[in-house]
Amino acid sequence: MPPGARAVHPEVSVFIRGGSPTAARRDRRSRSGRSGPDDRGSPVNQRILIVDDEADLRELVRYQLEKAGFQTRQAATGSEALDAARSWKPDAVVLDLMLPDIPGTDVCRFLRSDPVLRDIAVIMLTARSEEVDRVVGFELGADDYVTKPFSPRELTLRLKAVLKRLRRGAVADEDLRIGDLLIQRGSHRAYVKGRELTLTATEFKLLTHLVATRGRIQTRDYLLDAVWGDATHVTLRTVDTHMKRLREKLGSAKAYIETVRGVGYRFRDVVA
Repeated sequence: MPPGARAVHPEVSVFIRGGSPTAARRDRRSRSGRSGPDDRGSPVNQRILIVDDEADLRELVRYQLEKAGFQTRQAATGSEALDAARSWKPDAVVLDLMLPDIPGTDVCRFLRSDPVLRDIAVIMLTARSEEVDRVVGFELGADDYVTKPFSPRELTLRLKAVLKRLRRGAVADEDLRIGDLLIQRGSHRAYVKGRELTLTATEFKLLTHLVATRGRIQTRDYLLDAVWGDATHVTLRTVDTHMKRLREKLGSAKAYIETVRGVGYRFRDVVA
């Protein structure tokens, strides 16, 4: 390798040898008859902000992400990244830590402290691979951490996984309403006919699980795993005891919980 030359990842050389990524993409579309980006299962309206001071690396990430169906924008500095985040509202930021003006850690801290931007996913992209750097990144609120050199395909897959996980979390915070029963999962509150129930954390988790799986029979063994997890001090009788207390607290809504003899319980969709 000539003095001063930079190592290029094998996946980069594929389109570097054949010309620009844009030209390669046009050529591929003309052969396939498609006029839009390849559909790799990612929603085309998801926006990814790429932040790195190395233009060729930004172009590499942009090419791979747009091929996967994402919309992208680029920023070369921390200041540009924060401006783009405020104006464009991306779903995720691929963020290099070594920026020329503001450290990537500070950019992440600013994002997490802003009420409007705090839900943006952050994937840190850096040459730092020491454990302490990863720990600091996660403590600041990063959702994932990818070290250079990296595989563009792996970065895309990890980005998809982060966005999928965050979507599941958003759904998990949605309110549940069945008849007179209202469950506010985000604030861990439950109401029957507007009256707030006094539930323990375990009772709330049990109720939420039953309502989320309503109409399906839940065996006692399954409820033990879903609600109590790896706790070793609980038995099948524990499920029955908590169910009895939960019914008492539900009052008129207790009729939704049906006992399936010899099997477990089911939360009904409707009651007579």
